[in-house]
Amino acid sequence: MPVGFTGRKGAVFWLALKLGFWSILTLGFYRFWMKTRLRRYFWSSIRPGGHPMEYVGDPWEKLLGFFIAVVILTFYIGVVNLLLMFVSFSLFDGNFAGYLLSFIGVIPLWFYARYRARRYVLGRTRWRGVRFGLEPGAWGYAGRACLHWALTLCTAGLLWPRMTFLLEKYRTDRTFFGSARLTQEGHWTMLYRPLMPLILVVAACGLWTLWVMVLHPIGPAFDLFVRGFIAGATGTTPDLEGVGTDPTVGLWRMWLMLPLSFGLYYGVVHYIFGARRMMADHKTAPGITFASGLRTGRVAWIYAGGTILAYLVLVLGIILIMLLMMPVLGASILSQMGGVDVGAFSTVPRWLSILMSVVLYFAVFLMWSVVYNTFVTFPLMRHMASTLSLPTHDGLADVSQRARDEFAEAEGFAEALDLGAAI
Repeated sequence: MPVGFTGRKGAVFWLALKLGFWSILTLGFYRFWMKTRLRRYFWSSIRPGGHPMEYVGDPWEKLLGFFIAVVILTFYIGVVNLLLMFVSFSLFDGNFAGYLLSFIGVIPLWFYARYRARRYVLGRTRWRGVRFGLEPGAWGYAGRACLHWALTLCTAGLLWPRMTFLLEKYRTDRTFFGSARLTQEGHWTMLYRPLMPLILVVAACGLWTLWVMVLHPIGPAFDLFVRGFIAGATGTTPDLEGVGTDPTVGLWRMWLMLPLSFGLYYGVVHYIFGARRMMADHKTAPGITFASGLRTGRVAWIYAGGTILAYLVLVLGIILIMLLMMPVLGASILSQMGGVDVGAFSTVPRWLSILMSVVLYFAVFLMWSVVYNTFVTFPLMRHMASTLSLPTHDGLADVSQRARDEFAEAEGFAEALDLGAAI
């Protein structure tokens, strides 16, 4: 059974523009309705076997859930952080320990919010009238995520595939389509295949660093830095014999940072989406299998092109805001900063400059959101949907309806922790 996609980029552009405009007029409160409308459009464009998916989330649920989460987080920030600061100043005579413990304390809430948001989205998604669902287990997921992340960091990323697979298995094994439970099969070691390009690029970066800083340093600055670091680590006096004087020696090797940077970017994207493709191929339900033909090169191009375009809009908008603020900031200051003649902008009345700058400020971030939804979110969802299929789907005939999943805070924690912007 193929999965089709019928959305149009132009429709997404105008829908995101209109909804974003209302979000600005309502100081952000309309974003709950904006996200609901965009999801309904994207979901209805995804059509497994020709039948559109449905998103039946209620923006009022999101708004009320956001208020509930804000109250809880306000208590945490106002009371728990105050106690942490008191202990930090009492025991360590400073606030660093308090800030560190406060940050660490937020990490489990971040994972908790992600799981809750996924549960809400699945609980409000239907296909052919049958609901999806996710079993409760947010705190279990948060604990496992913290543990796996700690192991991954301690092993310098070598256990990244293990973390990816086990966390996805935890979520998938608790996911339902109606009465059918999904299962994540396979083994975490299979994810080392999509990780190999990133491993090779990281190794190349290590060799390049060794080359330009230790074996043949680029100029005396790098040479002195390495010698000083080694001397400090060993408790000896730096050996200055043989230090060169030409600062441009081997400077051409710095250009190798460009292909290495692109290689790191592609390696990360290749692993993340290659792992998703491989795990999708190993997902099953009774009488149902999945197959993904996702192309990581296409995904890398979507992310790179769309993100560059979105940030180009952002940068150009900021430049225009600075030019319009001439009467407020002073033309001489910005002329010295930019080295350009801005005399024409300096004659704009002060009140008009402030008004235009405020309008342009909101317009810039509105267009950034519109461009990102149009040139990143839309093509990414279209590619992922159109490359997915269900080779075996006989079990769909045995699926029955499941009860509606009710919970008060909806995506509130994800919204309050700034995780709710994603579709």
